[in-house]
Parts: sequence; structure tokens; C-alpha cells
Amino acid sequence: MIDTAFATATIDDAPEIAVLRNTVTEHLTQRYGIGHWSAAVTVKSVLSGMRHARIYVCRDGAVIIATLRLATKRPWAIDPAPFTPVRRPLYLTDMAVHPDFQRLGVGRLLMSNAEKEAMQRGGDAIRLDAYDADAGAGEFYAKCGYTEVGRVNYRGTPLVYFEQVLRERVA
Repeated sequence: MIDTAFATATIDDAPEIAVLRNTVTEHLTQRYGIGHWSAAVTVKSVLSGMRHARIYVCRDGAVIIATLRLATKRPWAIDPAPFTPVRRPLYLTDMAVHPDFQRLGVGRLLMSNAEKEAMQRGGDAIRLDAYDADAGAGEFYAKCGYTEVGRVNYRGTPLVYFEQVLRERVA
């Protein structure tokens, strides 16, 4: 039985988050080959992400088994045009679930908690992108109730845009 707890990450969590994300990166690369998803993550990059957004973790006991990042600033690879106009969108990036905990409901729990956090932070929608490839998580996001709003090719990387409107407040 998985004993999960969802929390905001701290600076002390950065090394473990980097290890988790690299574990997921290695798993994806072994399964699907080298791609944009193969880039390694450093503790420094995790800490940088904490300066510009909130990182959340899901723990099994004391061990971080999943993570994601919610930001108010739009990532460079996301064009806002195809999304529902809202006042305060939040952008979900850097989601990772340890391979040993995939397909056990951890990802859905993480997404559900992210939506609650977004609402508490005054967010009107969660926007994200997924690789338009076998290694992408588009099917997962669709199963979580996210709506596909567009497909783009950003600097040679095919992406699918998804959103979950949390409350209808036009921008």
C-alpha cells in the first residue's frame, strides 16, 4: 500500500527531486530512445525552478515518488493563443512519477492536488504541454480530464497543448 503525502517542496528536497527526474528521464530514454525528454536535470536547475514557481512533491513515506511545478509565468514553448482566455492561468511543467509508481494512481493524485493548489492560488486554469510522441504523456492528461487545445512544432519538438479550466473568468 502506498502511503502518499502531497506537499510544497523545499530547498532541501532539490537533490532528491533531481534524482527522481533523472530516473524518469533514463526510463523514458531506455524505452523510447533519445529525444528531448533525455536531457539531464541538475540540482541547480531544480533550485532555479523553485525561484520562479512552486514545486510540489508526492511522497511515499519519506521518499519523493512524484513531482511537478506550477508557475504563473508562461513557459517559452507555450503559445497562449489556442487556450481559453482566463485572467490567471497557471502552467504545469516538470511532472515526473517514479517508474515504480506509475500506473498506480500516483500521477492522478498529483494532478488532482495540483488543481486544488491552483484554485487556492487564485488560478483560473492549468495549462501544459506534452511531447507529441510515444514518450509524451498526452493520453494520461486526457484521462485526467484535460482538453487538448492545439498541436505545435516548437524548435523541432512536436508538442500537444492541454488545459483544465478551473473557473470561467475571462481575461
